[in-house]
Amino acid sequence: MISINNLSVNFGGRDLLEEISFVVNDKDRIALVGRNGAGKSTMLKLIAGLQKPTSGEVSIPKGVKVGYLPQHMIHEDGLTVRQEAEKAFAFLFELQAEIESLGMTIAGRDDYESEEYLKLTERLAEATEKHHILGGSNFQGNIERTLLGLGFNRNDFDRQTSEFSGGWRMRVELAKILLQKPDILLLDEPTNHLDIESVCWLENFLKTCGAAVVLVSHDRAFLDNVTNRTIEISLGRIYDYKANYSHYVELRKERREQQIRAFENQQKQIADTEDFIERFRYKATKSVQVQSRIKMLDKIERIEVDMEDNSALHLKFPPAPHSGSVSVECKSLTKKYDEQVVLENLDMVIKRGEKVAFVGKNGEGKSTLVKCIMGQIPYEGELKLGHLVKIGYFAQNQASLLDENLTVFDTIDRVAVGEIRTRIKDILGAFMFGGEASEKKVKVLSGGERTRLAMIQLLLQPVNFLVLDEPTNHLDMLTKDVLKEAIKAFDGTVIVVSHDREFLDGLVEKTYEFTNHKAVEHLGGIYEFLKSKNFGELREIELSQSPTKSSTEDIKTPSDSKLSYEAQKERMKKVRKAEKAVEDNEKEIAELEAKVAEIEEKLSAADADHSTLLPEYEKCKKRLDEAMYEWEILSDELEKVKNS
Repeated sequence: MISINNLSVNFGGRDLLEEISFVVNDKDRIALVGRNGAGKSTMLKLIAGLQKPTSGEVSIPKGVKVGYLPQHMIHEDGLTVRQEAEKAFAFLFELQAEIESLGMTIAGRDDYESEEYLKLTERLAEATEKHHILGGSNFQGNIERTLLGLGFNRNDFDRQTSEFSGGWRMRVELAKILLQKPDILLLDEPTNHLDIESVCWLENFLKTCGAAVVLVSHDRAFLDNVTNRTIEISLGRIYDYKANYSHYVELRKERREQQIRAFENQQKQIADTEDFIERFRYKATKSVQVQSRIKMLDKIERIEVDMEDNSALHLKFPPAPHSGSVSVECKSLTKKYDEQVVLENLDMVIKRGEKVAFVGKNGEGKSTLVKCIMGQIPYEGELKLGHLVKIGYFAQNQASLLDENLTVFDTIDRVAVGEIRTRIKDILGAFMFGGEASEKKVKVLSGGERTRLAMIQLLLQPVNFLVLDEPTNHLDMLTKDVLKEAIKAFDGTVIVVSHDREFLDGLVEKTYEFTNHKAVEHLGGIYEFLKSKNFGELREIELSQSPTKSSTEDIKTPSDSKLSYEAQKERMKKVRKAEKAVEDNEKEIAELEAKVAEIEEKLSAADADHSTLLPEYEKCKKRLDEAMYEWEILSDELEKVKNS
């Protein structure tokens, strides 16, 4: 479909991209990956035709429609959400205007037998048919389905876009692009401002839309679920993998190991050659060999290795000071903005040491409840913090609140107190702000660097209750993993507001779903919650306006169970333990089956040593039979626990 030929881009004397070539095929769903600054966003702009390469070309066949969603955009005011979305159908309005004009022209003529009259009627019939084929009669339905899928409510459609935040306005832009049904979609961080339900909806849309997709994202689960090909940009070159992100990570590790071995071998060869030249440079009898080796050195194509940043990010929250058994308790909490009800008669208890996730559509009250807990906004009803509770708060816009004119060091120096001021440089070094990086102004930092800096501020005072509102925005995958491990190790209470499933998986033990002005409690991890809601399979998210019945009834959630909270918690522990036993057993069975197949292949060889192989074969077969029998028992036990 699209061909990239010998593409090079030079910035300030540095080659960002160097003679890159690849083809985007009709059914490709490509993840563009690479370290920050590698050229991922630049590549999208080049394909979209918004930037010219230094050399080479992007070849797009005539008639191929490209849709591009940038990471940052300029928004226009003056239209409603629906009117803005209708811009995607400008071609339909032009066609409708042509149909009306042709109709008026024909109605004013009476030369029914003339050639010109026949041409006009043929053109009218052609335009009318095209208008019908392109969805002229049902485009409003398409607009509504797409806007609902991206998290808007019907009463939002006629509101001015200027009333919405930047994240919501980005959704309108995404809706316009999806509605245009382009042949190729170029998406730069499309999930940054989407909630979990909208991310699931977008995943299903991209998997079934029929367009080719090239996207940049730091959401590992999103990449795995959507893409079937990964292109890594590294040191100006590309490495093309016919695999999703997780498989690419494994393949990349193998490639890097080979690359490093080749680099080391070449360095040894170069060192030996240079040593020979130096030793015999002034010996007349060796002059021919010396000149030969000098020429050989000049011709060697040097192997480069994109060395990973091994400066470790050490993130550890201070020990949590002792507090009461309850961290926060809400009774009949209600919050309204004018006449709009956001939370109504909400009851909730979060106990000391619990790690919980707040999820749900944007606008359903997650951040509102966080602001109530922080005492930032008034509310009706009761909200009590537990005895000796000290909160550490990371707001959704925390990174943007930093003073851009301060240096990294000064930013921390101004909030540090007491003995910790003597360790500021050590702390900054642990967060990859060592050396000259500590003297950088905040205004030149990337979004990820600002988020890390804001996180340091959170670490300076010991707390026992962390409230984190979208802490992973702008963080790369490595830093997200480090933050996740630090939160897991934290011995206090944690509330995480996040749409990043991979980040929440294994981190939280309870999920609160914000919907219909309430917070519904679900025990278990984030994927158990998604499974119970069937969000991984939804085609149209508007069906989730009311609680969705699970397609799998084997795991009961608190909303459909009469068990007490403690009984449910104990039951979920047993379910997870039983599932782990089945999983380990299945892994052993797979390994044994592979081993049996391997021995069978060896036995079929003409020179096979049967005296050694047969006893090993019998041993593996016996263990495989035992494992299969154990699997039946473990599976039965799992079903009993689930249905208890």
